[in-house]
This record gives sequence, structure tokens and C-alpha cells, in this order.
Amino acid sequence: MPSVDRHLTLEGLLVGSTEQNRLTRILMLEIVQRVNRMLNSTASSLQTLLLLIVRLYWGWQFVQTGWGKLSGLDKVGAYFTQLGIPAPGPTALFISLLEFVGGILLAFGLASRFISLLLACDMIVAFIIADREALFSIFSDPDKFYAAAPYTFLFASLLILTFGPGKLCLDAILAKRLQSRPHASAIAAVEC
Repeated sequence: MPSVDRHLTLEGLLVGSTEQNRLTRILMLEIVQRVNRMLNSTASSLQTLLLLIVRLYWGWQFVQTGWGKLSGLDKVGAYFTQLGIPAPGPTALFISLLEFVGGILLAFGLASRFISLLLACDMIVAFIIADREALFSIFSDPDKFYAAAPYTFLFASLLILTFGPGKLCLDAILAKRLQSRPHASAIAAVEC
């Protein structure tokens, strides 16, 4: 068996001198802390980019679905009637406009958290009314839940609602401008 310095092995750490063990643990802790700081710094710098990509992509997706619904309001109203949604005509118009205008606002990052809340509610209702089977299979058949149309829209909306729109958004620009005005400090409570 080759000669191994017993202090460099796990056994050596457990049986070796207390001072040496303490120094080794301190060194390992410092390395772990440095790696953790580096990962946190890197991940934090990517957060704004990720939120921008999510907003742009899913904002565009909402615009497309909203426009598709606006272009065929009669069909959407008939589908809502079939689903038993009250006031299907006005509801179809409201949902179509919410997704179209909400998608634009989401992409630009304007009133992002508020619009994300409305869009998330829209997708939750879509799950409950139109994709109920997929919703109730969340634990028994998660693939069915994930494959349902509202899932990714809901996930994107909740992501922006939870983390905000990031630093590259109109919300941040407006907040910065409003904070520079002394009388507008109460209005500048927009958090990005």
C-alpha cells in the first residue's frame, strides 16, 4: 500500500491534531464562501437579462393570443358560452384585450407586477374552466399539467409578479424619474 500522509485523508482529518483540523475546516469554509459569493454575483448579474427575455418572449406570446382572440371574438364568445362562462361576449372582449394590451405592457415592463397579477389570474381561470382535467392531474400526472396551454403563460406571469420586471424596464425608468421629483415620492413606490 502506498504511503499516504494521514493528515490529507478523511481519516487523518478525523484523527489528526485538533489545530490542523481547525485550520483545514477554516480553509474549506473560506473556499466554499468564495465560490458561493462568485455564484451569487454571477447569478445576480444574469437576473435582469433573464427577466427581460421572459418579459419579451411571453409578452409577445400574450400579444399573439390576445390578437388571435380579438380577430375572432365571435368564436371566442361561442367557446366561452360552451364553457358556461357568464356574459360570454363581454368576457371574451375583456380577456382578449387583457392578453393583447397586457402582453404589450409586460414586454415593455410597464405596470409589470399589476399586469402580471391580472394575467396570472386569467391563466388560473383558464386552467380551472378550460383545462380542469390537466389542473387536477398536477400530482397524479404532472406531464399533463405541464403540457396544458395555460401552464407556461401562468409560470411566466408568476415569475414577473414574484421577482419584478428587472432593471431593464419602463417601470424602473419611471420610478427613477419620479424619485427625482420631490413632490412625487409617494407615487414612486414602483418596485422593480
